[in-house]
Amino acid sequence: MRLQFLVSAVNENVETLAERMNLQADAIVVNQCDRNEYREYTFEGNRIRCYSFAERGVGLSRNNCLMRADGDLCLFADEDIIYRPGAVKAVIGEFEKNPEADMILFNVDVPKERRTYHIDGYGRVRWYNCGRYPTFSFAARTQKLHEAGVTFSLLFGGGARYSNGEDSLFLAQCIRKGLKVFRAPVTIGRENGRPSTWFRGYNEKFFYDRGVLYRFLYGRAALPMALRFLLKNRAEMFGGQKEKENDETASREAGLSMGQAFSLMRKGIGMKE
Repeated sequence: MRLQFLVSAVNENVETLAERMNLQADAIVVNQCDRNEYREYTFEGNRIRCYSFAERGVGLSRNNCLMRADGDLCLFADEDIIYRPGAVKAVIGEFEKNPEADMILFNVDVPKERRTYHIDGYGRVRWYNCGRYPTFSFAARTQKLHEAGVTFSLLFGGGARYSNGEDSLFLAQCIRKGLKVFRAPVTIGRENGRPSTWFRGYNEKFFYDRGVLYRFLYGRAALPMALRFLLKNRAEMFGGQKEKENDETASREAGLSMGQAFSLMRKGIGMKE
């Protein structure tokens, strides 16, 4: 099987990117910058095709990569991921062991403050537990994605109207289209820590945007899933204090209570924009 990296980047020097990321296979790089151009080079025998576009939006970048993908397998990547030696063989090996899998999610080490997931066992990913995996954990059979006609949302993620969630929506779309998604406790790389491109604290926009995301992600189950999200993460989002009877637990970043956060999420869920 032939694996291909699909790299989304912003204002990068594409000619040094393959070496910095330790790309061990062919790659398609989409670099969002201030110009439109195409470059191609070889790194350690691998073909690196680089498309620069004067545009913004991570969903748009992912789609530009995916529409050009032609490997048996594709592995979505960000510019700040550094892959372990043997990562490509590890990914291919998991697909060979599980021919039923259309997509497999892998571990990528990230700084603790940015960590949203860790896979510690093999298993199936379902609609109700697909909301925490970043795109750079996704590897898939390219033809299966093309046949299903799945794409990344242009409404969510860096450079888009709503803060984040394009990864969760893509994964949920894959599952709804009948693709079989699995997770594997295999670490393939690490994130070279950088400031978030969208997170500015647990403020009003964060909770409203999360509500809009849950509307699209969970449909009729959006409200209970919103409550579950707040309860599960209340220690981090609301300062680790026990909630008071009058619901005045302060958020460390914005002074919002859990009740206010839920109201904002509910408003997002019911958005009529």
